[in-house]
Amino acid sequence: MPKLKTHKGAKSRFKITGTGKIMRVKGPKSHLRLHKAKRVRRQFDEMIELNKSDKKRISRLIPNGVE
Repeated sequence: MPKLKTHKGAKSRFKITGTGKIMRVKGPKSHLRLHKAKRVRRQFDEMIELNKSDKKRISRLIPNGVE
């Protein structure tokens, strides 16, 4: 059988936790960040869990649960 290849773009954008959750970073994180409110800037630093509808699609791109 051929080896399963990891999608490198998905590997850099998503992280898999020890419990198997797929975490992602919020969108407009760096562009014009200084003009945003301090509360908003703090919220961009957090990683949030991926939607359940996207979980199957992204888990196919990261087959071995690469860190």
